[in-house]
Amino acid sequence: MLCMFMTIPTLLTWTRIFAIPLIVGVFYLDYAPATANLVATVMFVVFALTDWLDGYLARKLNQTSSFGAFLDPVADKFLVCASLLVLVHLNRVDVFVALIIIGREIAISALREWMAQIGASKSVAVHRIGKFKTVAQMVAIPFLLFDGVLLGFIHTGVWGRWLIWIAAVLTVWSMVYYLQKALPEIRARAK
Repeated sequence: MLCMFMTIPTLLTWTRIFAIPLIVGVFYLDYAPATANLVATVMFVVFALTDWLDGYLARKLNQTSSFGAFLDPVADKFLVCASLLVLVHLNRVDVFVALIIIGREIAISALREWMAQIGASKSVAVHRIGKFKTVAQMVAIPFLLFDGVLLGFIHTGVWGRWLIWIAAVLTVWSMVYYLQKALPEIRARAK
């Protein structure tokens, strides 16, 4: 039993959860704001990349598990939600945007759990809209954490704000899509 908790892919997934206090804590240390921004951005990017790496290694090393499949999206959601809350605190993300994204994550996670319990999880399988939403927010968050000029001409704060609003719109769109796909099952169970 302990073996599934100690595989390399699962340990990489755990790092995303353990990264949260590190990313938050950077802004409470006695760093210059630009230094705190850079350190938090690098940490977010490195830990976000473990999402790809743990999946790759789980398949390559044949270490997939139901626990890993459960923990992976939880770790992703914790990392994103914690980062959004930091950005709200820093006045870099509108609280309305954070509520949309965090609320959707909770609602769709609950919907997927319920659909899995009734044997209809394919109805709410990941769709391309959800993937576009994830890409937009995973680029927006480090841009907003950095909040400076990158490569001498990319104003990450401006781009990040546009991208996080795009992510919010895609968030609503994907939630409507998933709810529409689940609606026949919901109606059938309500009778």
